[in-house]
Amino acid sequence: MKEIRIFVDSDVVISSLISSSGAAYLLMNLKKKNLKFFISNISQKELQIVSRRLKIESKNLEKLIENRLKVITLKENNKNLSQKFIDYVWDPNDAHIIAGAVRSKANFLLTYNGRHYQKEKIKKDFNILILTPAIFLQYLRSKKEF
Repeated sequence: MKEIRIFVDSDVVISSLISSSGAAYLLMNLKKKNLKFFISNISQKELQIVSRRLKIESKNLEKLIENRLKVITLKENNKNLSQKFIDYVWDPNDAHIIAGAVRSKANFLLTYNGRHYQKEKIKKDFNILILTPAIFLQYLRSKKEF
């Protein structure tokens, strides 16, 4: 089975921690060796802040990161990343997501906020498809990966 590399936006990670019945939860708990899930160190910091605000137990987030997600280190600061990836996002604060997806050599970017990204340009320049978790599950089912 070919390895599938997936960069996961913070909203998908949080969703998987809040609800045990959604597509995000199913994906984060899917035991398929060919699926490799990634976040960036910047996303990891965002996740810690959001999980505290939403009163999600930090141990649950830490366990998910440790068991399912590989953390890609982005050495540039948000300002530099914003300048470098500004043509791919509508909000410069989302540039680190594209940077992480590119650095992790992702095939897919999973997000519930697809409208934040210039999908066609990202697909053309980096060959990364932006999908919701539910659409990605449909893709896996069509490829018999599920």
